[in-house]
Formats: sequence, structure tokens, C-alpha cells
Amino acid sequence: MTTVTVYSRHGCHLCELAIETLSTLDKELNFQIDVIYIEDNKELIDLYSDQIPVIHIDGKHHDFYKVDVERFRSSLEKHRQHQ
Repeated sequence: MTTVTVYSRHGCHLCELAIETLSTLDKELNFQIDVIYIEDNKELIDLYSDQIPVIHIDGKHHDFYKVDVERFRSSLEKHRQHQ
């Protein structure tokens, strides 16, 4: 199963919206959502601090700040075609 990872912070409004948007798509598009909070990981803070939420599809960077549903669908489909 495809894993969509959201790098997030607690209390981040944009992160909550991204997770909510992905949650409406997960059953239809058959993927698992994994949320990783970056606050306690210096390496992740250094990588993503100014860009959260950051979304990866099976470990590959997809987007940041928000989820554009059509762009996400397209990226997910392309990802699956190349597996």
C-alpha cells in the first residue's frame, strides 16, 4: 500500500488542513497517511521548518504548504505507474 507522509507540527493550521484533505481521499485512492511531527527532531526541523506541511508519497517529495487535490491525484497516479 502507498504511504503518504505528512511532516507536521502540533498546532499547525495548514498541517491540519492538509491532513484533513488527505483523509477525505485515503479510502477512495487507497493509501495510508503517516503523520510525523518534527518538533523533537533537529534534522527534520532543519529540513522542513519553513515549509510544513511537507507531503511525501512513498518517501518521495510531493509538495508543501497545502494539498491541491487534482495535483495530488495526478502525482499519486504517476507514482503508482512507475512502481
